Amino acid sequence: MTDEEPRIGVYVCDCGFNIASVVNVPGVVEYARGLRGVAVAREYKYMCSSPGQELIEKDIRDLKLDRAVVASCSPHLHEATFRKAGERAGMNPFLVHMVNIREQVSWVTKSREDATEKAKALIAAGVARVARHTPLERRQVPVRNEVLVVGGGIAGIQAALTAADAGRHVYLVEREPSIGGHMAKFDKTFPTLDCAACILTPKMTSVKNHPDITVLSYSEVAKVDGYVGNFHVTVRRKPRYVDESKCVGCYECIEQCVYKDARFPSEYELGLGKRKPIYIPFPQAVPLVAVIDPATCIEFKTHSCKKSCVDACGDREAIDFAQKEQTVEFDVGSVIVSTGFHVFDAKRMTNYGYGKYPGVYTALEMERLLASNGPTGGEVVMRDGRKPTTVGIVHCVGSRDKSYNAYCSKVCCMYSLKLAHLIKERTGADVYNFYIDMRTPGKGYEEFYHRLLAENVTFVRGKAASVTDITETVREEGKLVVVAEDTLLGAVRRFPVDMVVLSVAMEPQPDQEDVRRLLNMSCSAEGFFLEKHPKLAPVSTMNDGIFIAGACQGPKDIPETVAQAEAAAGEAIALTSKGFITLEPNLAYIEEKLCSGCQVCIPLCPYNAIELDREAMVVKISDVLCKGCGVCVAACPSGAVHQRMFEDEQIMEELAGVLSR
Repeated sequence: MTDEEPRIGVYVCDCGFNIASVVNVPGVVEYARGLRGVAVAREYKYMCSSPGQELIEKDIRDLKLDRAVVASCSPHLHEATFRKAGERAGMNPFLVHMVNIREQVSWVTKSREDATEKAKALIAAGVARVARHTPLERRQVPVRNEVLVVGGGIAGIQAALTAADAGRHVYLVEREPSIGGHMAKFDKTFPTLDCAACILTPKMTSVKNHPDITVLSYSEVAKVDGYVGNFHVTVRRKPRYVDESKCVGCYECIEQCVYKDARFPSEYELGLGKRKPIYIPFPQAVPLVAVIDPATCIEFKTHSCKKSCVDACGDREAIDFAQKEQTVEFDVGSVIVSTGFHVFDAKRMTNYGYGKYPGVYTALEMERLLASNGPTGGEVVMRDGRKPTTVGIVHCVGSRDKSYNAYCSKVCCMYSLKLAHLIKERTGADVYNFYIDMRTPGKGYEEFYHRLLAENVTFVRGKAASVTDITETVREEGKLVVVAEDTLLGAVRRFPVDMVVLSVAMEPQPDQEDVRRLLNMSCSAEGFFLEKHPKLAPVSTMNDGIFIAGACQGPKDIPETVAQAEAAAGEAIALTSKGFITLEPNLAYIEEKLCSGCQVCIPLCPYNAIELDREAMVVKISDVLCKGCGVCVAACPSGAVHQRMFEDEQIMEELAGVLSR
């Protein structure tokens, strides 16, 4: 603080009716004019607008202001806006302070009188605090151009292509033997009924052929160190027992395997089809490289296999039973997380008989039955070999249910409609849709629903209570019976069907918590990765340089996933475009003469920004890793840790200002 009395400007925003309808803004402004150091106090309807910002800038220049307090909404929303306004007028941006009288006052206070008094107290605190602010300067650190994309579904594929096309080298890490994700299992996409493979496989091929994309399939990210712009990544590559650089995907090894017939459940076919111990997940796989399953391969179990696959490979010598897990390390500037979703386990809802009755399928299993490259070649045939003549599709299995997931999975209605259309088209069966509410909010979605109505698909409004094989009439003999409440008729009805399809929910991946810890992200109450701001930063996270895209952030359809992937890639490109990033200065620092080297702060730091200097026996804080969370400041028993913008005298002055009312 200078020896002279500071000249402070106070600017109170009406925020339309958000603030002005509850707070007596003119009275607050009049009060602010009488506070010590205040040279001017003004009211404006929308202070964040161009005229509002220009008003602040003009006052700073004309009235020689050296501090400014803006009383409006949350600093998370517009602190950067008003700091830039101050900077344009020649003021150090960290001499601009925001007071939140929307979320903390008008939105939570019913009484106009109480709200006005609270607003006055907060502004008095802000004025007292900003008088103690000192000018701070930002620092710049260089950043790397490379991008890590975690997850190779449609989100990861799109993000990788967008970033690579912008000149960034991309490392695409996928834990399965091939990229493609869930979309690679689909037959068609709603509402246009485009061939899913026709959309996806060209993109997969583009990833394979792109000179700036390195695909690390059958791999997992083991560790991420460093900070925004300079992350050091360690990837663990599982052994395929096939050399990726030598295999040409000719299928000879698979055909010559000592197992003449496929006999092990195929992961890609969800157990509906079989594979051999050596296999390629599907014909369009990227990379098109075989993988050996040691749990089913005779060589690994008994070491007495004839190794026909080795003979079939011949001079290429791609098969390597001695292959070990490998570790790959590289550096990147940003990370895009696109780990996708997990399908709800329908066995958890025992009332629907999944796993008990062979005629009950999940929606994803039905996708494989309908797919031309599926286990039945696209023919809808049940496990007992029969073609269904009546099919029931049960919506909201595992979603919109407080016992499982209270949220709506957003895509179930539409993919149920798609399956209904395809089943009726392929089999001519009578199809019943059991739904709670029909939700068709996307482009062309409502029209698709009306198309299904015209195709004479039967819609029963009401949640299906159970699926049973207990029959009550001759008509139900040999059938499964869907018992459902029809809320339009006000009655419980029984529907005998041959096949039941369960429209299961989208859930977070089972290892979502591990990934969250790996990258210092947050998760929502449902378990999905949490964005920095739902409207203004929907693909950013609280950890700078880490972005999210696709269904790992929440249930969404393919168009929304692709759009979010492009947005995440755009953020990663923007982050590295200048070659450097600017670090905010409101970070923690050590007053070394007070530090006892007790190390209490080190395990508490969520960003691993603190380490012990063993020679001096004092801790050091990394400016590039510190995010200014303040945990170490609060924890230090000797008061050696301080934080810029949150110095003791600033906080004490702010408290005194609040208590002055």
